[in-house]
This record gives sequence, C-alpha cells and structure tokens, in this order.
Amino acid sequence: MWYTSTRGMAPRVNFEGALFSGYAPDGGLYVPEELPQLDRETLRRWSTLSYRSLVKELCALFIGLELIPRDDLNGTSGDTGSASIESVQGCKNMDIIVLLPKGLCTKIQELQMTTVLMENVHVFGVEGNSDELDEPIKAVFADVPFVQRHNLMSLNSINWSRVLVQMAHHFFAYFQCAPSLDTHPLPPVEVVVPTGAGGNLAAGCIAQKMGLPIRLVVAVNSNDIIHRTVQKGDFSLGEVVKPTLASAMDIQVPYNMERIFWLLSGFDSQATRALMVQFERTQSVHLPKELHSKLSQAVTSGSVSDEAITQTMGRCWKENQYLLCPHSATAVNYHYQQTNNRQSSTISRCCLASASAAKFPEAVKAAGLTPQTPAEILALEHKETRCIPMRRGDDWMQMLRNTIEGLSQRWEGCAVNPSQ
Repeated sequence: MWYTSTRGMAPRVNFEGALFSGYAPDGGLYVPEELPQLDRETLRRWSTLSYRSLVKELCALFIGLELIPRDDLNGTSGDTGSASIESVQGCKNMDIIVLLPKGLCTKIQELQMTTVLMENVHVFGVEGNSDELDEPIKAVFADVPFVQRHNLMSLNSINWSRVLVQMAHHFFAYFQCAPSLDTHPLPPVEVVVPTGAGGNLAAGCIAQKMGLPIRLVVAVNSNDIIHRTVQKGDFSLGEVVKPTLASAMDIQVPYNMERIFWLLSGFDSQATRALMVQFERTQSVHLPKELHSKLSQAVTSGSVSDEAITQTMGRCWKENQYLLCPHSATAVNYHYQQTNNRQSSTISRCCLASASAAKFPEAVKAAGLTPQTPAEILALEHKETRCIPMRRGDDWMQMLRNTIEGLSQRWEGCAVNPSQ
C-alpha cells in the first residue's frame, strides 16, 4: 500500500513514511493511493470479530505486513493529547510535545496532560484556540529537511494512522446495528458523527467508498463550517471561533475536509490543491457544483447550540440514565430531532460517542445533572503541574523549533561513541 498527498506534488510513501510525518511536503495530507473494496463475504466474516480483531483486520489492509507483522497490530485511539502522553511517557527513545489551547479545554483535560512530569513529556499552554495552535505545527512540518533531521511525526488526525483506526468505529457500529447481513443488498445504517477537525468523518467517508453501506450525518456545534459546506457548499471561515460546551469541536479550519474533497472528487489532486490553496489564501471557497452535489449525497449535517446540547444531555439521562459528554450530545440531538419529527424511515441509527462525561463537569452541571467523577480524576487536583506558556506575541513556530532542536541535541549528547 502506497500513500500520496491530497495535493499531488509530493513523492509517494509507504505506511511508515505516512506514519512518521505530519503534513505532506506540499502542504497536503497523506491518503492511500487506492482503496480496498470489500465484498459481502468479507463484511460477514468481519461482523463476527471482536473490536480489537476488527481493527487488526482493517489495519492489515493498509499497512505492509513487512513493516508491522499482523500479530503486532493490536491498538486503538483516544483523546489525542492525554492518550498520546500515556502511550509514550517514560520512553527512553522518544519525546512528546503537546500543544493545548490554554483555558479552552476543561480543567480536567488540562490536568490530564499537565500533571505528567516525565522528562520526555513537554506540554505547552497556548494563548490561542485550536486553529491558531495548528498554524505553527503546520509551519514546522512544511520544513521537510527539519522534519527528517529530527524524526518528527504528528499524532492528531493530520496523521493518516489516526484516521485509519477511526475507520474501525464505523465498521464496528455497522455490525452492531445492522438488522441482518443476510439480505441483498445489505441494509444501510445511519452513523451520526460529532466532529471538529473532521477526522472521524473522513474515516466514515473512506469506509463508505470501501463498500460499507452506511449513511453519514455530521454533527457540529456553533462553529459550523462543515455544516455550511454540506448544506450550501460554503467552505469559509466564520468571523471568530465561538467557545462552546463542546470545546474539542471549537474549530473553524477542519483540515480533514481536504481528504474528503480529494475522495469525493475522484482522487483529483489537482482540483483539491487548487481548492485548498484558494482557501488558505482567501479563507473562503464555494465548492464547485459537482463536488458539492457529491458531498451532500454522501453526508447529511446539523449544527447544535449549547442550549440544545444541555437539553439533550438532560433528556438522555432522564430516559436512559446515560451521561453524555457535550460532544456526544451533538450527535444524539440529531437522533432526537428525527424521532420528534416522526419520520417514516426505519433505518437503524448509531450515534458515535466522543468521550467520557467525567472530563466535562461544567457541561454536566449546565445540564442540571450531577457529575460522576472517578477517584482517579479527582486525584489530579492534588498533583503538581508543569506547563510551558506560549503567549500571544511570542513566535510560536520558533519556540517549537528551538524545543525540538534542544531535545535533539540532548539525544546527541547521550549517544555512545563506538570508538571510545
């Protein structure tokens, strides 16, 4: 399996090259050169697998087994910052740098990251939103010799590996919800995806193209660029990023839409490049009619206010005693809208849940509910924290470069000279 850039101006790479990277050298995102097509028998066989086994089968299609043997393909995804820290803290041969939007994620989310004091963990608190902190990351990864010299990789959904694993959510959801796999054609299942940067949505679109009979609904908060794109073809920034209860979705630059545009345009890298260059230059693009038509056929969308989020959290608790996180509530809100409208469709529907409500006690309280906070989370309040400030007015890209260079020099100083 080879990977190419959505913009078509970078050399193709294997899975290792896509994994140990961020943006492609031409500013695009890595995507598979071709998508495996899954027949009915493969889907029937996969439907009997455990989640972990399903992830392994899916990954095996996209990863050369000479790079990672099949038996080594057992893993999953999580809340990006804290999950990434958890996976590498204390490692002797790897450092991790995390940028968090200071004050724009919950206190618990910050503590999960800032209380890890291992020598190889470096957390920056950025005085900016998620879109703004992506800018210095993209600038650093645009310097290809620098990336190669320091062996850099990105762990958010810029990275293809994150999207790959998220594809398993859609397959597993389908197998859980499909009434039967014995009918012809296979029955569709509607999957509602809460999203910010669009990674899980891109994963669903790719699963569709591989033959999974799902209908996608994207749920966003008041930062509604994806909703406007689906409904009107209006891929343009709003005036500001609006802080909401679903803070991880407070994004106006959903970079994974680039993968979706590439996919729905028939892998047309030239058209995708022209579209994204215009967006980067003017922050406003109206999709070509044909592309918008394909997008609106592939995806339905909805935008959810904070008030609707808290109402949904309250209703779900009352009816099911299930405590939704505010991000998951944007998806469940769509479901409630459909059931309230008494639409005649009998299609099975699945709402993807983003996170535990325990990390969002403020939203839980706003919904008139009582947070259920595990002891491990409460213990974070009493731990020492460490966070490097990135203030407005600082050169964030240079701070990143200096940190990376300093870490590399430290590793070089630890290297053993064979001649001694």
